[in-house]
Amino acid sequence: MTRARLIVAATLVGASMVAAHAQTPQAPPMTSVLAGKKFTPPFKGTAEVDFTKPVSKNGGLIALKGSLAPDGAIFKRAAATESLFEHEGRAVVFESLEDLAACIDDPALEVTADDILVLKHAGPKAAGMPEAGYLPIPRKLAQQGVKDMVRISDARMSGTAFGTVVLHVAPEAAVGGPLAAVKNGDRVRLSVKDKRIDLLVAPEEIMRRLAGLAPPEAPRRGYAALYQRSVTQAPLGCDFDFLAGR
Repeated sequence: MTRARLIVAATLVGASMVAAHAQTPQAPPMTSVLAGKKFTPPFKGTAEVDFTKPVSKNGGLIALKGSLAPDGAIFKRAAATESLFEHEGRAVVFESLEDLAACIDDPALEVTADDILVLKHAGPKAAGMPEAGYLPIPRKLAQQGVKDMVRISDARMSGTAFGTVVLHVAPEAAVGGPLAAVKNGDRVRLSVKDKRIDLLVAPEEIMRRLAGLAPPEAPRRGYAALYQRSVTQAPLGCDFDFLAGR
């Protein structure tokens, strides 16, 4: 462990927030890792931890559920714009990563700052769940000074990215999740207070739309076929199902 990590570990153990006998990724328990090492606060030249003065009273991440994400979605509230925590807007839909790249900066794109950008088919099965959830602000809006807007996808994003971004929507669009049913102009509502993300379309209409979608052709052989058959959805870790404990 680096000195910074040792300091964090010692601080957490000292505050009884991590059990002293807890295993570390390298296998030995915390007590062994910290044995013989003395760290006396304040730690000069490092970030100090004061549990009586939290950066935020709320956690940095919250889980959302709702008609758009029955199995859940992730929202990094610590990096989002608070004025957008309770927001309803018109969906501007991108069907794929290729569609996003081709259209996001098109001057003819019909979009306003109050709209909600929705990216489909960027989840585990469709695209390997790349760090594509940090959808760029459309150029025409960025030129007007827009810095943030609500964005939704079944992708993920970098831990250092910021913005009002709903990620890991599950089930993903490629397996027939409600995300696949979103159309341009639909109303979508985000509520951080209620921890919900909802597609404001009648359930019967959502089911009708999903029933009309043809599943993408699956690979027949090789690693791609194995991956398609076996990769799990975001709530299960996007891991191979045959690696799960029984």
